Amino acid sequence: MKILVSGSHGLVGTALVRSLTAEGHEVIRLVRRDHSFGSPEVEWHPNQGLIDAEHVEGLDAVVHLAGESIASGRWTAEKKQKIRDSRVKGTELLSRSLARLSRPPATLVCAAAISVVSDRGGVNRAERTREWFSRRGLR
Repeated sequence: MKILVSGSHGLVGTALVRSLTAEGHEVIRLVRRDHSFGSPEVEWHPNQGLIDAEHVEGLDAVVHLAGESIASGRWTAEKKQKIRDSRVKGTELLSRSLARLSRPPATLVCAAAISVVSDRGGVNRAERTREWFSRRGLR
């Protein structure tokens, strides 16, 4: 399979790329810098609404992991806005670009963040997750 991965240099993305490559899949990294010629990368700049769309044609799947780190720094109002904007802008750009393709990928997996929510008996996991995001000003 030919798989595009955003956030491929992060903690989860690095492990995913390693695993997919070991299983024999062709992995193309979606990167926010000038891509290296000869390497399997596609350039994008979500804050400017730019993606090298001609190089995403013919993919089998896309895994979208990119976004502002939730682990670094205090969650100030500015940080919260960066976290939200990075996910919204990146996901909108990627999904619109994929929808315009003559042969879009069959699968899009999007994971904006991964967190652990403590067990508080009697409150279901979805409600705990909503509460966690709400306390941080993210909805």
